[in-house]
Amino acid sequence: MYNYYLFSCLFITSFFSFSQNVNIDQKVFLITLDGLRWQELFRGADSLLIKNQNYVKNPEKLYKWAWREKPNERRRRLMPFIWDKVIEIGQIYGNRNLGSKVNLSNNMWFSYPGYNEILTGRADDKNIISNDKIPNPNQTVLEQFAKTYDPFKVAAFGSWDVFDYIVNQERSGVYTNCGFEQSTDLPLNNQEILLNELQSQIPSPWDNVRLDGFTHQYAKAFLDKHQPDLIFISYGETDDFAHNGDYESYLNSTKNTDSFLKDLWEYTQQNEYYKGKTTFIITTDHGRGTKPVDSWRGHGVDVKGSDQTWIIVFGKGVSPKGEISKKEQLYNNQIAPLIRKLTGLTQKKGDNYGAPLIIK
Repeated sequence: MYNYYLFSCLFITSFFSFSQNVNIDQKVFLITLDGLRWQELFRGADSLLIKNQNYVKNPEKLYKWAWREKPNERRRRLMPFIWDKVIEIGQIYGNRNLGSKVNLSNNMWFSYPGYNEILTGRADDKNIISNDKIPNPNQTVLEQFAKTYDPFKVAAFGSWDVFDYIVNQERSGVYTNCGFEQSTDLPLNNQEILLNELQSQIPSPWDNVRLDGFTHQYAKAFLDKHQPDLIFISYGETDDFAHNGDYESYLNSTKNTDSFLKDLWEYTQQNEYYKGKTTFIITTDHGRGTKPVDSWRGHGVDVKGSDQTWIIVFGKGVSPKGEISKKEQLYNNQIAPLIRKLTGLTQKKGDNYGAPLIIK
């Protein structure tokens, strides 16, 4: 278990030298919704799934709150923060019906390769070929930030227990809290003590993914205590409920995560350290299938469409262009380069690194 207090002691000397270099006017929240299809993001509930009793135990209840005849109304029911607020202040890419395309550049189309691409800015189809718990040989933008500026000002929180390895916690020095890890950010406050107790008492449906509410609240506690300049938060329920074939829970989790996004945005708007200084970047690590119908549950190279993703940006420095209808092709490998540009980090060149996403 990772002990943040011990980590602090080991790096206390470097704190004073690194902290002088942090760009105090720019903060970044990088957030992922694991495996959320662009179809639900842009069109809301799927007509082929919402009443399908193979995937929905209580179709009448789900239909009542999630279904509307028009796709724009359905998506607002599902993700009201995105479609009431973010569309007015940010940029939303990936509605393929409008010609806006976002894809993976890796050829694996599942989680570890997807997160490596998001966090490093390039695919690594030679070394990242499974979801096994293997320390990432590539340097993520989180690690680059920690070593260039300040390891105290960057952190990662994830519902999936593989993030310790994706971030390569041991080598990078980045504080991570993922899977069923309890907070080790000593001294613990009352909120963290309660979260640790509840996480051990409330069972998760899965053996390697905790419920997203814990990930969200652990991240919020860290924000209160340390005010990181760069934070990565990965919510995982959408992917796992989809793998379970539980469309009702998949939609419920999507709506719940939308409320988490709203909570984080409002937090930054009420906190002087973040207000007017924070850029949000939200995306997914992979898509899912559509045909045959059951392929919505899965992804990977054998599932057509699971390389199709989306990107949302809003906050500091983002021109309010709303839903992008321009015909263009973007890739997930442009996200880490954007973070480097925003925070003044040196860009990685060659080896299929993406160009920074243009947000002006």
